[in-house]
Amino acid sequence: MTATYSEESIRTLDWKEHIRKRPGMYIGKLGDGSSLDDGIYLLIKEVLDNAVDEFMMGHGKTVELEVSEKIVTIRDYGRGIPLGKLVDVASKMNTGAKYDSKVFKKTVGLNGVGIKAVNALSSKFLIESVREKEGRLAEFERGELTAERSFVPNGNANGTKVVFTPDNEIFGKFRFIPEYLERMCRNYVYLNTGLTILYNGRKITSRNGLLDLLEENMSSPGLYPVVHLRGNDIEVALTHGKQYGEEYYSFVNGQNTSQGGTHLVAFKEALVKVIRDFYKKDFEASDIRTAIIAAISIKVEEPVFESQTKTKLGSRETEPGGPSVRNFVMDFLRTNLDNYLHKHPETAEAILARIQESEKERKAISGIRKIARERAKKANLHNKKLRDCRAHWNTNDERRLDTTIFITEGDSASGSITKSRDVNTQAVFSLKGKPLNTYGLTKKIVYENEEFNLLQAALNIEDGIEELRYNNVVIATDADVDGMHIRLLLITFFLQFFPDLIKNGHLYILQTPLFRVRNKQKTVYCYSEAEKEKAVKSLAGKTEITRFKGLGEISPDEFRHFIGKDMRLEPVQLKKEDMIADMLAFYMGKNSPERQDFIIGNLRVEDEVVEDVDAV
Repeated sequence: MTATYSEESIRTLDWKEHIRKRPGMYIGKLGDGSSLDDGIYLLIKEVLDNAVDEFMMGHGKTVELEVSEKIVTIRDYGRGIPLGKLVDVASKMNTGAKYDSKVFKKTVGLNGVGIKAVNALSSKFLIESVREKEGRLAEFERGELTAERSFVPNGNANGTKVVFTPDNEIFGKFRFIPEYLERMCRNYVYLNTGLTILYNGRKITSRNGLLDLLEENMSSPGLYPVVHLRGNDIEVALTHGKQYGEEYYSFVNGQNTSQGGTHLVAFKEALVKVIRDFYKKDFEASDIRTAIIAAISIKVEEPVFESQTKTKLGSRETEPGGPSVRNFVMDFLRTNLDNYLHKHPETAEAILARIQESEKERKAISGIRKIARERAKKANLHNKKLRDCRAHWNTNDERRLDTTIFITEGDSASGSITKSRDVNTQAVFSLKGKPLNTYGLTKKIVYENEEFNLLQAALNIEDGIEELRYNNVVIATDADVDGMHIRLLLITFFLQFFPDLIKNGHLYILQTPLFRVRNKQKTVYCYSEAEKEKAVKSLAGKTEITRFKGLGEISPDEFRHFIGKDMRLEPVQLKKEDMIADMLAFYMGKNSPERQDFIIGNLRVEDEVVEDVDAV
């Protein structure tokens, strides 16, 4: 039956209804907190942006962030929101002082939407403002005003305080990962020297800006001291390492532009031009940039981002009639990087040596790369090995943040996932047997080994992760010894050749249930022994307990529960103390008495018995 299209079909949603009905327009994907770009982190960021903007305008050097369970509290010591406009700022779209460029210059939150989205998507939201010994607060529930009153401040410090709880109706079962929150805080202080963030009482600050950022994020020392350049509204830090690929951190007005944009494209172009001019040699751009680790931060008035989540800069002009972002970055590097290289000949020599090494390796594998590409085409990659999806990370598709590829082993497991997946956003890559241990091998192996060559082609990362086809790369293997071994081999491959895939938060482990507990009325899937025992107690009467031995044993109908909205992903994370070279040598290098002692000391036997330690 065809629905009637009439005047009654036309609806007008108020601000909070629209945000709650279309949250993706305002905060990107929802997620459960396992990914850096999940919506719950953007809620925190929207409030922190306002607090940091106050600091950038010269008001308040400290911001407090407390996260307890699912309650977030953020307090700044800026000017405080004008008391009479407190409710409007929190609940009226297109309301805010940032439309007045004289009051807020070179800030991120220019559209008057951010804090309203936080309000609408929170089950409880409180905002307080203190100005000149007077205070006012407003309380909301899912965007609906429930209380408003004045109060006498406890102390004389001006500023704004926001307390909110993300709504379970929107986000379901979510969690905050402390490492992600700390990373967010560190990015703020790197970009705003002099700012202090107290995260759950712990002081986070930075004296050296992007220099600190690079040194904190490098898992091994650079080949030369970090080149650190500062100018008006621009800061750059760079060095080369021993790793493969390129690694960039880019920011605009304090916003982490994880997808880069105009400024990052200009930086890469300028770097290549300056290096070629300095050495008077027409080096390949890829040889210059291979193994680079760099950060760039610029500040512009009224930046234009390509989406509400502000992960990619689209600005062409800093201001009407002013110099383009590209020319601004190009001119800065042309002058300052060139001067630096002339003043530091030892750094110039180290860069030249790294370029020549990259050039030598590229020429050595160029023939192999060509053969590998042809082999990938003949293998009918997009049919036999890869079941692709319709949306991709490197497009402007609104579903791009949800794009996921499952890397699995065996026909039965990949078959179950393929039949269960969302064909719009989820792809499946099927491995054939255990991958090769790539520790200590050169990138030549990526092209000579069929499985890794095809996997690299499927992910589209041959020339770096900028053209990565999927936002989430998920290792989906059985929860047994063989499955764990495959995980380690895949993680080793990514650490060895594409560490920025992990550093940028794209790699995950799929958590699938170990048990199914059910009676005639209810079925509960359990991911641990503890969850199983709890389920048995909660289900009255006779229960049936099934232990899943592998992914292939889970029917497609059941698999839909585990890779849908309730999918559990465990992010693969790297911390500064994780020295990649040492870690790989210990776990994936030749067997040693120390490693055998470690394995024996940490062995946990459940359903599987490991008889040969040397085989692990």
